[in-house]
Amino acid sequence: MREVKSLIKRANRYLKSAALLLKAGDYESSISRTYYAMFYSAQAMLLTKNLSYSSHKGVLSGFGEHFIKTGTFSGDMGRELNRAFQKRQLGDYEYTFVISKEEAGETLESGKNFVAMVVEYLKENQIL
Repeated sequence: MREVKSLIKRANRYLKSAALLLKAGDYESSISRTYYAMFYSAQAMLLTKNLSYSSHKGVLSGFGEHFIKTGTFSGDMGRELNRAFQKRQLGDYEYTFVISKEEAGETLESGKNFVAMVVEYLKENQIL
């Protein structure tokens, strides 16, 4: 599936961008790029079931329903995806909320793990 490969390629590129932004001290933007890397990975997984959603919450909910509740991935992955979404929302839209270096670093590590688990699944199932 060309779309799946394209989304995973974008996710990996966004993780690299998130690391650069973290190093530059732009923690809100780092969180945003990390979240989008996870989001695109979740979208890629949904495409393997011919599912797509028009909203972020739809993608998060669909990923939970089809891959967390079924045991394909651990509940931790679902929680990390939702946590990254919440932090991205705060960082992007709340002018009084400040993301710390530690939060951005932890989120980046979670994002790397999330994308790696998705890639591993896709390779094991000969989708990538």
